[in-house]
Amino acid sequence: MRWTRAAGRGLLAAAVALAGYAGLGAPSVGQAAHGGGRGPITLVTAGDLTDYLDPVLEDWNRAHPDEPVTLVELPDSADETRAQMVTSLRSGSGRFDVLNIDVAWTSEFAAAGWIAPVEPGRFPLESFLPPVVDTATFGGRLYAVPYVTNAGLLYYRSDVLEAEGEEPPRTWAELERLAKEVAPEHGLEGYAGQFLPYEGLTANATEAVHSAGGSLLGDEGATVTADSAATEEGLRFLVDGVREGWIPQEALGWKEEESRLAFQEGRLLFLRNWPYVYAQANGEDSKVAGRFGAVPLPGPDGPGVSVLGGSNLAVNVRSEHPDTANDLIAYLTGEPVQRRVLTEGSLPPVRADLYSDPELVRAFPYLPTLRRSVLTAEPRPKSPRYDQVSLVVQAVVHDAMAGRQTPGRAVARLARELESVARED
Repeated sequence: MRWTRAAGRGLLAAAVALAGYAGLGAPSVGQAAHGGGRGPITLVTAGDLTDYLDPVLEDWNRAHPDEPVTLVELPDSADETRAQMVTSLRSGSGRFDVLNIDVAWTSEFAAAGWIAPVEPGRFPLESFLPPVVDTATFGGRLYAVPYVTNAGLLYYRSDVLEAEGEEPPRTWAELERLAKEVAPEHGLEGYAGQFLPYEGLTANATEAVHSAGGSLLGDEGATVTADSAATEEGLRFLVDGVREGWIPQEALGWKEEESRLAFQEGRLLFLRNWPYVYAQANGEDSKVAGRFGAVPLPGPDGPGVSVLGGSNLAVNVRSEHPDTANDLIAYLTGEPVQRRVLTEGSLPPVRADLYSDPELVRAFPYLPTLRRSVLTAEPRPKSPRYDQVSLVVQAVVHDAMAGRQTPGRAVARLARELESVARED
């Protein structure tokens, strides 16, 4: 899901049902088909909704007239973008030199042999927020370079909590109490996230499980760890919210934008969503502008765990000009462009120093909170078959939240179906 591309406008996301690819016929991992080389290259990405990439790449082209980069924008829909990338890569095409891929796709693309390992010393990885680097690794090797990041935040109505003499919740119990007791007194629904069965629900469910101390997979997809009391505790938090009414039934059909609009229209006390909401909810058409805040997600006994969103930049093993491709990645992840990623693209950068820059913090007050969330965030489950893993999580968790299955039975089913996916490898 391309969470990182929607700052300032909507997020369009869906799970991708691409099953059964194994990279057959692709060169072995790290084996570039054409060796080293310099020359014109192509950068492929989902649609640039904020229009900041064109001027960034124009600057590159002026400085590198013999090695220009052509931007190829695929559909904004994440499933269509990924489908087109996979089709091209599976065919062995070198059309796309640099790929801007969702962080959850890195392990799949690496395991399939479609993207080349990265030389860590070529990039200032020590300047990045540490957790984001982990999203670019698979099998103990670096296969991409972090480009933008993302972490979930809890948005809250500061005017309502202040009127009640309450602080933003730090635990699930505090969130539940305020959602049950305070929200109805102000004509509000309690809490919502992204609970439609798509990638957003995978993120929300994984956050709940990780916050409770559980996990879904280990050993990069080889081991299933979902069958635990912690996983059940995480699912129960979501299931009980719907059953008890402090999560509205309507939210079972919400993605990022539907939930953002509900909060922005003044219908929710609490919302879990991505940082792009901050600017949108402070817009001229927002009913809550200046009347809300954002804190890290709560957990059972204190701050919870967000999953990492964002995207990584990788080089196609079939690229004819991998040296130029790597230089472009270094340019895009350098401090000047990373600053523009935030100021012109409204996307969270990966470089740590930008989160404490006084000028940027004044313009983007949520940066310190986002930094704390990213530093404690964890990647979504790594697996060569992540698409199937995500589909399993979505289906099982949605059934449980809709009351069709108890949390206990949902955990057993989740473990069973994830084992089936793992055995396919």
